[in-house]
Amino acid sequence: MVLEKVKAILAEQFDVEQDKITVDTDLQEDLGADSLDVVDLLMSIEDEFEVEVPDEEIENIKTVGALVSYIEAHS
Repeated sequence: MVLEKVKAILAEQFDVEQDKITVDTDLQEDLGADSLDVVDLLMSIEDEFEVEVPDEEIENIKTVGALVSYIEAHS
């Protein structure tokens, strides 16, 4: 459930097909996210899942799987 919502958010924000996004998708390398994109993404994630992602955690979230795991652990 969390993965599907995250994929939908990523697909909309980065204009890619949801089918192309997997847990191994790298936010920066595969989706081309720069630091501003990551901030926008995290704001969307925080709104959708009502979870706060501290700045120091952002550096540890590199893949879709890591993002999903973080959300599941903190929501």
